Amino acid sequence: MNPKTDFFFDKPTQWQEEYRQLRRLVLDCGLTEELKWGVPCYTFQGSNVVLIHGFKEYCALLFHKGALLQDAEHIMIQQTENVQGARQIRFADVKGIVEMKPVLKSYIYEAIEVEKAGLKVALKKTKEYAVPEEFQVKLDENAALKSAFEALTPGRQRGYLLHFSAAKQAKTREARIEKLIPQILAGKGLND
Repeated sequence: MNPKTDFFFDKPTQWQEEYRQLRRLVLDCGLTEELKWGVPCYTFQGSNVVLIHGFKEYCALLFHKGALLQDAEHIMIQQTENVQGARQIRFADVKGIVEMKPVLKSYIYEAIEVEKAGLKVALKKTKEYAVPEEFQVKLDENAALKSAFEALTPGRQRGYLLHFSAAKQAKTREARIEKLIPQILAGKGLND
């Protein structure tokens, strides 16, 4: 147990007992407990394997390379269509965790084997993401904007493309694009 993560397990939440149960389960599998992204993250030889986190409706184990696991029980969930490698197993109560303990351990051990084998999730390239029509028009009209966007890191480019594409209405996409053009021209990412 890493004392840096104790605050997570000690803070009063609706998932406190579930978190503690998950912590015991994961530590029984021989992983190292670390604090990353403000939540307990469990690693094998420095590589992220699984983390514990919670939401309003559920708490979960998130497997960083879950897409590479067999998922024999069909219990893993891809949070959104844009999540490429990570998969969750969700829980609504302690009973569910206790009942699934052997299955959960088998998933954790499989995830450790994925790390030992050095397997990597094949990630989509930035060029494979759709460019919203409204943004493509702006890129075609403005050479400086096009150059600035192409100079961004692939992750920053994806961030913008996903943000623009998430808007359902053309009017909203256009407003988002207009608002963020200065930031793109300044060479900054969406959250910089």
